[in-house]
Amino acid sequence: MKIESDAMLKVRDIMTKELITVSPETEIVHATKLLLENRINGVPVTDETGKLVGILCQSDLIAQQKKLPVPSFFTFLNGLITLTSMKEFEKQVQKIAATTVAQAMTPNPIVVRPDTGIEEVAALMVDNNFHTIPVVDEGELVGIVGKEDILRTLIPRSDA
Repeated sequence: MKIESDAMLKVRDIMTKELITVSPETEIVHATKLLLENRINGVPVTDETGKLVGILCQSDLIAQQKKLPVPSFFTFLNGLITLTSMKEFEKQVQKIAATTVAQAMTPNPIVVRPDTGIEEVAALMVDNNFHTIPVVDEGELVGIVGKEDILRTLIPRSDA
């Protein structure tokens, strides 16, 4: 069932304008904390001039963790022999902890404009499995829209 007033809703009506951003140099650990503490799925990545250069989502962070080499073991005559030394494993763990946003982000993300219709944004999210889309106006990052923002439009507003 479609509510008539929602047909007129645009991204500007539901987007988050108070942006949390990270730079490409931000450490993954810090970016992950930001996402968790603010209960957000993604964060725009901006350069030193504030220009949008990418987006970092929870799915990017999860994919990054898959790169962790797990030590291989095999049993020989009831003895456990490590194929990867623990020292090398620890080095890899530290490397991942120091990994920057630039290595995990999605560069040149799909963006929408403030006057984009809600239906178009919803279709982009569903078709591309996006949870968060940056909002850009005349080359400037002005907001971000997430799946939760779209879902909130389905809840009837009380005029109280």
